Amino acid sequence: MARTDDPRRLALAVLVKVADGAYADKVLGRALYRSRLDTRDRQLATLLVYGTLARRASLDYGLARWCSQDLDNLDVAVLELLRLGVFQIAYLDRVPDHAAVHATVELAGGDLRRARGLVNAVLRRASREGLELPAGDDAESVAVRSSHPRWLVEMWRDEYGVETCDRLLDADNGAAPSVVRALVDRDTALTRLRDSGVEANAARWAPDAVVVRPAAEIDGVAVAQGEASQLVVRYLEPEPGARILDACAAPGGKTAYVAGLVGTDGRVDAVDPGDQARRRIERSLAASAVDNVAIHETTCERFVAGDEALSYDAALVDAPCSGLGTLREHPEIRWRRRRRDLERFAKKQSAILDAAASRVRPGGTLVYSTCTLASTENEGVVDAFLQRNDAWSRTDPPAGFPTALIDERGDLRTTPDRHDTDGFFAARLRRRNDAES
Repeated sequence: MARTDDPRRLALAVLVKVADGAYADKVLGRALYRSRLDTRDRQLATLLVYGTLARRASLDYGLARWCSQDLDNLDVAVLELLRLGVFQIAYLDRVPDHAAVHATVELAGGDLRRARGLVNAVLRRASREGLELPAGDDAESVAVRSSHPRWLVEMWRDEYGVETCDRLLDADNGAAPSVVRALVDRDTALTRLRDSGVEANAARWAPDAVVVRPAAEIDGVAVAQGEASQLVVRYLEPEPGARILDACAAPGGKTAYVAGLVGTDGRVDAVDPGDQARRRIERSLAASAVDNVAIHETTCERFVAGDEALSYDAALVDAPCSGLGTLREHPEIRWRRRRRDLERFAKKQSAILDAAASRVRPGGTLVYSTCTLASTENEGVVDAFLQRNDAWSRTDPPAGFPTALIDERGDLRTTPDRHDTDGFFAARLRRRNDAES
């Protein structure tokens, strides 16, 4: 991606890459790092990328009316350019419509010059008519208005009710806070961050979490890690000197946190089969300055099958999932998932959970967690596991854990609308002692 000092041009380049399958946070992060943008323009570029991705269904609803061509037949870059322009017109009050039209048309140069007339005509019509979205309460209207897939609206209505569903949809289209984990005493971290010019405040739920603005890390003081992610580690309650299995470790944020809590007398086996898992985990470990971790680039199932003598005090299964609890940070995910994907994830999650549980000692603890709000991947997986394994049962949260985050089943559950965190689920399970059999 070419270096640029134009936030709109940068946003368009990122959107095109995301349309080709890339993840917005990674591509945008690299583009901003290489750019010559000042703080204000970096913020604008970020808003344009995430806003255009999140509001895609609403934008396309208007474009389908204003554009003389079928949207599916448009060049990807032209379609993303139109979405970018309409987003500014419809959702950015601080950008005058005429300025949004002019700036977007100016982006149609080079290979896009042939589309300049189309872009100009569509955006001028959008400016005149405004983006009028359907006002009904049916699932299709709500899906367009909230810019979510219809299947997701229907699923959340079934699982949570209309009122909670509406709150989740609204929250998904908001901005997620930037959170770091303090590597030193949190008060010390707050002081160091503020001294460096960062607005920093203690987060509400996790004891080491700090909300920062703008996003910032300081070597040896704080590393980026979401508050819900930190809460999952605290839910596991790793004890000093414990031996822990981290069954799905990459990119290593939770691994590093666990390693720090068990201390130098403890040990963590970090297992993950993902592409470049070792490199990603090692980077997280280095940032947190921990070295009591052994990394294994394989699946949990193969790892535990390779040594039947393995035994752990606790295990963390932060399972690969649909990611439907992270739509504020990853808005593109909503357009990539299908309802049938949930069963596929649940099958994989169950296999990993069974494998990890087989190596936890009697009396030991296992936390199963996801960053999704789908019951198929959450309590559905846990309940099925408990039915298959009568030596396991749910156990109480750690002493002092925030009760507001525990649901009626005794599981950890955070949502963006209620807690201003990612939507996470975690079940804390205990293996019965042999004497309890």
